[in-house]
Amino acid sequence: MFLKLLAAFILIPLIELYLLLQVAQVTSVGMTILLVILTGVIGSYLARREGAMAWFRFHSAVADGRMPSREIQDGLMIVFAGALLLTPGLLTDVLGFALLTPVGREWIRKVVVNRYLRRFDIRVTTSELHPDPLHRVNRGAANTIDAEAVRRRPSSSP
Repeated sequence: MFLKLLAAFILIPLIELYLLLQVAQVTSVGMTILLVILTGVIGSYLARREGAMAWFRFHSAVADGRMPSREIQDGLMIVFAGALLLTPGLLTDVLGFALLTPVGREWIRKVVVNRYLRRFDIRVTTSELHPDPLHRVNRGAANTIDAEAVRRRPSSSP
């Protein structure tokens, strides 16, 4: 894992620098700087807007008595997008803008969930379930859900 992080911290800035230099050669240094500034301005506007919407959806979920897991995921992806957009570069800006759109967040959520949940077996045991499917936990029901995630062992067969 350390080597992957080391490679990312070395290769990504080098690739970003190379791409910015290529854009500067094709256009001009001033145009490249303007592009970096423009992506920063647009990114900060989108991050603020999407962050406010995620915060509103988080509060709505809590008020409805739902677990705001999707809203928390969106908030984290928006914060990560802001960090990516602070980094000058084209690849990080593309990923940052993807994380700022609902469609991009949904696609990334599916990719990450599919990749990492395959590594676990999820076992859920329920007891004393309320007969009303619209029942909310915060209204005093005795719902118990016991869940366990167990890391799968890699199989030796191909």
